[in-house]
Amino acid sequence: MPSAPSIGLRRRRAITIGLLLGMSLGALEATVVGSAMPTVIATLGGLEHYSWVFAAYLLTSTASVPIWGRLSDLYGRRRLYLAGIFVFIAGSALSGAATTMTQLIVFRAIQGLGAGAVIPLSMTIVGELYALEERARTQALFSGVWGLASIAGPMVGGYITDALSWRWVFYLNLPFGVLATVVIALAYPKTARTTNARVDWLGAALLFGGVTALLIALSGGTDAVIPWTVATIALLATFVVVERRAADPILPLTLFRLPIVARSLLVVFMTGMAMFGAIAFVPLFVQGVMGGTATQAGQALTPLFLGWVATSIVGARLTVRIGYRPVAVTGGVLLTAGFLALALIDADTTLRTLLLAVFMLGCGMGLSMLALLLAVQHGVERSLLGLATSLNQFSRSVGAAVGVAVMGAILARSLSGIDLPGGESGMARGAIQLEGAARAQFAHALGRVFAAGGLMSAIGLALSFVLPPVNFSRGVPAAAGEQLLAAEMANLESNGDPQALVRDEA
Repeated sequence: MPSAPSIGLRRRRAITIGLLLGMSLGALEATVVGSAMPTVIATLGGLEHYSWVFAAYLLTSTASVPIWGRLSDLYGRRRLYLAGIFVFIAGSALSGAATTMTQLIVFRAIQGLGAGAVIPLSMTIVGELYALEERARTQALFSGVWGLASIAGPMVGGYITDALSWRWVFYLNLPFGVLATVVIALAYPKTARTTNARVDWLGAALLFGGVTALLIALSGGTDAVIPWTVATIALLATFVVVERRAADPILPLTLFRLPIVARSLLVVFMTGMAMFGAIAFVPLFVQGVMGGTATQAGQALTPLFLGWVATSIVGARLTVRIGYRPVAVTGGVLLTAGFLALALIDADTTLRTLLLAVFMLGCGMGLSMLALLLAVQHGVERSLLGLATSLNQFSRSVGAAVGVAVMGAILARSLSGIDLPGGESGMARGAIQLEGAARAQFAHALGRVFAAGGLMSAIGLALSFVLPPVNFSRGVPAAAGEQLLAAEMANLESNGDPQALVRDEA
């Protein structure tokens, strides 16, 4: 690991501002695109590829996280963080200039590649710059920015799309990204390499290829299912063999032998499959079925993130008082109920009913994700905390990419015979214009998508009942909910665990 340089207070504050700018970019990008995507479809066409705009970003941002981490051990945090910001900015600029859906998907994959560095390396740098007693305040600052950006993202994306163009949803990243780059480049000194770290390139390539083949098999046509399924099995089987022999595997498989890890990751995977489906397809319902604007589509997601933030903050306290399993089960119930409510809506559904269903989804996500993360972190040895936490996030992100691809395939196959308008002539007030039978069929197709999300979350709920007990003898940090919001790849260090609140779950 690179040696941490001695940095004065003024420089540390400047670096923190630069990291906050980068964190804001990552948080906004995770939510802002959803409200603009229906307008993108109306402009570029290609509804059958709708889900890939989200899946490509999720795939590359997820698969690249461990690679960025290993490379930062080799070449220093500063250099790799700046490289990640540059790739993110480049992907944003290219996405804004895309003229076809294929181009947009490719450029979103590039953007996700950069995002895989920005958020986790931000938290790593904070860990190196601040002492343990200072870190809580700093992470609280990051969590506030993350929560605010997550809530504001959909509304900002919708407003920009209506007032300017959907392209500015991506172009807006450029000035802030450049500013973050300049601040970090000037304030953060170079670090020296003190140890050698090996990058498991073969494992990373096999994992990336296997997940990509799986997404193609799920979202491709009938002719693509068999060959891409075979490719998925071959690549992932080879990946397992390679990881068992690797000295420094990119995805350690030994943790899967622990019941708490194996079972909780299955629940996290199913929850991840469902949750990003809501973020991707609720705005499409608002614009395509309700005839709303991009701004209204963004507002429809606001209750989701409000519920997510609120329940994440209180979830840690509930976990201590009643145990993690009741909290996880309650989250699963809310998530499933929210999707079932969405599955029952139609073209005549009021916006208030939609917002209530979306709020339930957000509450379910906040409770489930936090409870499962805390359970994994307290169910393994302290030396495995970082790996267990990373696996939790990895499982959620892969589940999200797979879930979005599955839902996109269901939507595309349910819309045979509908010709969506493409080009500027097909837009009015930033909405996809559908009427009569086409509008009703579009609502029915999205209902099937939400029903699939309900099935995924119901499977996760069923799995929650067989989660093993966990001893919370190390206690739950007071700001655990805020930290989860602040860091997609949170790493609770062993020497930072509070010694309090002994609780054994029966």
